[in-house]
Amino acid sequence: MPKVCLCLTGKTLARDLEILEKYKKYTDIAELRADCLDPDERFHIRSFPKMAGIPVILTIRRVRDGGQYAGHEGARITLLANGLAFAEADPRQNFAYVDIEEDINVPSLEEAARAFGTKIIRSFHNFEGVDSNLAQRIRDLYRTGDEIAKAAIMPKSLNDVRTVYSAAKETSGCEKILLCMGDYGVNTRILADRLGSHLSYTTVRGEEGIPVASSGQLDPRELTELYRFKEITGNTKIFAVTGFPLKVTGSPKFFNTVFGIEKTDAVYVPIPADSIESLIGLAGDIGIQGVSITVPHKETVLPYLAVKSCTVDSIGACNTIVAGPQGWHGYNTDAPGFSDSLLKFAGLKDLHGKKVSIIGAGGAAKSVAYEVNRLKGKAVILNRTASRAREIALPYQFAWGGLDSHGIKMMEKHTDIIIQTTTVGMEPDTEGDPLRFYNFSGKELVFDLIYKPEKTRCLCRAESAGCKIINGYDMLMRQARYQYQYYMGKEFPSSLISRVEM
Repeated sequence: MPKVCLCLTGKTLARDLEILEKYKKYTDIAELRADCLDPDERFHIRSFPKMAGIPVILTIRRVRDGGQYAGHEGARITLLANGLAFAEADPRQNFAYVDIEEDINVPSLEEAARAFGTKIIRSFHNFEGVDSNLAQRIRDLYRTGDEIAKAAIMPKSLNDVRTVYSAAKETSGCEKILLCMGDYGVNTRILADRLGSHLSYTTVRGEEGIPVASSGQLDPRELTELYRFKEITGNTKIFAVTGFPLKVTGSPKFFNTVFGIEKTDAVYVPIPADSIESLIGLAGDIGIQGVSITVPHKETVLPYLAVKSCTVDSIGACNTIVAGPQGWHGYNTDAPGFSDSLLKFAGLKDLHGKKVSIIGAGGAAKSVAYEVNRLKGKAVILNRTASRAREIALPYQFAWGGLDSHGIKMMEKHTDIIIQTTTVGMEPDTEGDPLRFYNFSGKELVFDLIYKPEKTRCLCRAESAGCKIINGYDMLMRQARYQYQYYMGKEFPSSLISRVEM
């Protein structure tokens, strides 16, 4: 079973020990990043394993390998040697591992490590993508049979991640540490067991004096508690959420919390996908059972579905896929999640007699338009590209237009309810307001499907004008409960509704 490794990147050993003590219950191994220490602190690293009380990796990472050590190589080798010197009879007081890059050839250092019971991690970092011959490169790292090979890859696409999983399978008999860096690589840190990786690295967030974690790195508490990392095995069912760039998603918290409460052997992971084809390929490679589909793949996923629900066929957008014997089954839970949330918010049974403005023309807008029509409302659909608004509007005989002066005039006739479906204003780009051209009167009901931030600029303006507002959080929760039915084959337990929040 892979272990959780906490990277310690403080400027002093004392600060690293404080961090380790705080997060020790989530941690199996610590990595002392001596390159992050103040220069004077580096001379005292030999005492760290005894103080840490758990196995420690000694690493002095060079700048070119993503670290902070910019000194001469000879001085770095001396520091590594000093860290291993004066071995104690009790191996727990020595470094358990030392990380040595593949291009370093210092036999005396390696002999000392082995003599002191310190295992060598032979590593390389590729920040330019994945090696086409990655499996062979991993094999070539070993100089003796007792070493651990480490490959850290910065994928440029999800297909690069697929190559890493393939290399992991080819080197299944090798003791190794294998991971992808960056946002594409989050799933490899959670699914270290699928890679046959010896450990998964974590970094704390929001701690004073600790550098900001790079993208894709997880907090040890998050990895251990939210993703239940130590319970993941080859039998664990994998579910995922995909989109691009997938910077904001509350789904992993919802589903992993539910799996934890129900003691279901399953995990739900975020997988950014630059193409839906690569996501479908990866799902087949590692056995993903179901996927929540977000922007911009709700329409591009359609050709990959063996079976489409009637709602998906009618709307032309899919946000939920489930693996079946003949291929992927596609469903749309956005539609019922939206209408349930809207009717509760508005205190209505339907939209008969209501004039609605729908902003946007993506997959979410398709679901909203479908439900507004089903609920007997009338709408105008406005989008920056008017032709896309037209495509959605025509089947329902809705009005349509662009986000321009002509669109404003049409919108002024459809202001009972305003529904904002675009990603404009979503974290991290919170400055946007797709309705900046519209002045709220205070009488409109305003529904913004974004839920992070809690109040977009659009919602803040509407609220200031006196409008009743709602964000997309309630809809998100409701559609996720519908997704649960498709993933688990049973209704979402009502007893869990108050216990689960994203």
